[in-house]
Amino acid sequence: MSALKFFITTIVLVLFISNCNAQLSPPGLGTTQSAFWGAVGVRQKLDAKNTSVTYVGIGRISDPEGDANPFKKQSIIVLNQEFYHKLNTHWQYSYALSYRSQNQYSSKEPYEAESPTTHQEFRGYGRLSYTAKIGSVKWKSTFREEIRKFYTPDFETVEDDFQLRSRFKTQATIPLDVYSESSLVGSAEALFSISNDDTEGWSDFEYKESRFCLYYSYSPDSIPVTFDIGYMNDLIGHGHHIKDANYLAFDIVLENVF
Repeated sequence: MSALKFFITTIVLVLFISNCNAQLSPPGLGTTQSAFWGAVGVRQKLDAKNTSVTYVGIGRISDPEGDANPFKKQSIIVLNQEFYHKLNTHWQYSYALSYRSQNQYSSKEPYEAESPTTHQEFRGYGRLSYTAKIGSVKWKSTFREEIRKFYTPDFETVEDDFQLRSRFKTQATIPLDVYSESSLVGSAEALFSISNDDTEGWSDFEYKESRFCLYYSYSPDSIPVTFDIGYMNDLIGHGHHIKDANYLAFDIVLENVF
């Protein structure tokens, strides 16, 4: 598949499939065959228009080749705080701050830890979302812009230390029962970025990857908790240089506990 055809296919999927924005969805974990993502969060309604979402998550990965055990190696720890503001029945914006510590491994056997062993990331981002209902199905399309800054464990600079990234998503939530306790959420997302290398300067603004999710979500009326379990396929690159990874994801969100 040519780069142009892949780009067009990705945009069509993004416009007409979905987005797993309701879940604490997995971050990209780099070159791996399989991965596990788990998170625990609190979603707190502050007033009629404002909501806070706080969560901590961990990710584990397999080797790039050979052993495909998704729990084999520690990959990432994430701390995230996001605030949502509802403008009206259709439009919503949000803003967030995030800290991430991600382990670095060699791309060659035996895939041992690199030096520096981890990269620290500080991230800020904002979203603008539009939501509509078609029958019982809720559709949500989102544009997200990120600023990412990377450091070594000692807060020294790294290559490609600063990045601007644009993400385009859309989402469909399908209720599975009349009480909407159970639902399916499907997703597609395209990511584009431009990076600053500390020696070579800014790169071109380029397509980087696509992520496709399918989640089962359960929110029982009897307790203020939402359980999500899902799958994500991460396609990195395009044309003849595509690599993909399969993620198992699970999260628990406590609802309005304060």
